[in-house]
Amino acid sequence: MTYTSVNPASFGDDIATFQLASAAEVVENTRIAHDAQRGWAAVPAPARGRVIAQVGRLVEANKEALASLVSREIGKVYAEALGEVQEVIDTCDFFLGEGRRMYGQTIPSEMPDKQLFTFRNPVGSVVIITAANFPAAVPSWYFIPALLTGNSVVWKPAEQAGAIAMAIAELLHAGGVPKDVLRVVIAEGEATFAGLEAALDAGFVDKIGFTGSTAVGRKLGELAGRHLQSPCLELGGKNPMVVMPDADIDLVIEGALFAGFGTAGQRCTSLGTLWLHRSIHDLVLSRYTEAVSNAAVGDPFADVLYGPMIDEKYLVGHLRNLDLIQPHHRVLGSTGVGQITKDNPRAGFVGDPMAGWFAHPTIVAGVRPGDALYENETFGPLVGVGVFDSLDEAIDLANGHGYGLSSALYSNDPTTIWRFREGISAGMLSINNSTSGAEAHLPFGGNGNSGNGSRLSGIWVLDQFTRWQAMNWDYSGKLQKAQMDVIDLPHDPDFKIT
Repeated sequence: MTYTSVNPASFGDDIATFQLASAAEVVENTRIAHDAQRGWAAVPAPARGRVIAQVGRLVEANKEALASLVSREIGKVYAEALGEVQEVIDTCDFFLGEGRRMYGQTIPSEMPDKQLFTFRNPVGSVVIITAANFPAAVPSWYFIPALLTGNSVVWKPAEQAGAIAMAIAELLHAGGVPKDVLRVVIAEGEATFAGLEAALDAGFVDKIGFTGSTAVGRKLGELAGRHLQSPCLELGGKNPMVVMPDADIDLVIEGALFAGFGTAGQRCTSLGTLWLHRSIHDLVLSRYTEAVSNAAVGDPFADVLYGPMIDEKYLVGHLRNLDLIQPHHRVLGSTGVGQITKDNPRAGFVGDPMAGWFAHPTIVAGVRPGDALYENETFGPLVGVGVFDSLDEAIDLANGHGYGLSSALYSNDPTTIWRFREGISAGMLSINNSTSGAEAHLPFGGNGNSGNGSRLSGIWVLDQFTRWQAMNWDYSGKLQKAQMDVIDLPHDPDFKIT
């Protein structure tokens, strides 16, 4: 079966055609990577670090070309695509030195002539499955540290981003990563799951990494659990932005515009609900509506807020979410709702709306607990707005849906900020900033419906791709038994100063 990747902003632009892999081919790729892993792990870690450095320089040299491909294949605005590729470079730059910093510890023993040590060992062979919305940056959060620490990788990208994945793989191979150590397999979800299940049964896979929906994450978590494995799951979000009365309103509008509608709202960290204190609710909602209404939408190579949906499937999902709007809600933000067409135009649209999968930005005011729009992730250009009266209420509203990925608070009061930090369940918190935006050296991940507590990026991701090994070396020439052969130095427990 073949799949043709099409430019979602220009239907006449076919990017690439792929032969989709069968479940058996998925298994074969995992076998090859599994067999290659020991040889890669035998390469000294500093040498693997130099390979990562070489990959980073190649990505840097090809930054514009790769960003252009990202814009063409998934419709991401070119400026954002450049930023995404920069994150790959930043990730390489961070980890290139970790090959010389995979520290263990030398620990004093409670016994003489004995030493204790700890070592980081690679997990083994890793399968990573990534989404289309961040086709370069997010995969690099997995495969760069995984490769650095001596694992082999089979990468299953989203079909919609297959050409991007193949280009990145070519850069990795050119940088010195052996082809059998990093393999790319493009397959549909059903074949991927069946192949992964068989590969786990065969012992070819030691770790699963997945970025995508909460529903699929649950299935993969159950599959990994059968083999007593702990997967790295980065899942969906319903990310709150809480605005207090002392907030800088100009900054709020700027942050909420980018958080809600950057990448057409197709981010796991996109703004879900904008929670406004009652005293400023009407003012902020009015200004936000004006900003969204006036924002440019269209051609991703133009100066626009966002471009198309990734493909028709994502547009259909967005249209389905619009059915969650209830009579007590108010719909704002555009000259229409749903797909942008000649018959349902968006004022100021840049380009030809009939050439791609474009959607109106939509603000839904009046969201409250119990609404489907409160409870569910909506992956698209749709932002809910609600009201609160106290900080405690805002924290409850921000946590109540069960997601815990990203969050934001706009306030300049230290007491408010610290109380919110203590109360919010999200794995990531921004103060006076967008819910979106990650740095390569800060842990990324969520809790609850947003993930199983695993973290990507920074030194924290090393715990996903390594396992601690403890070693004791007794050179006393006799058996010494911990907790039994206790050295008790003489002392006087009854001593008193006279």
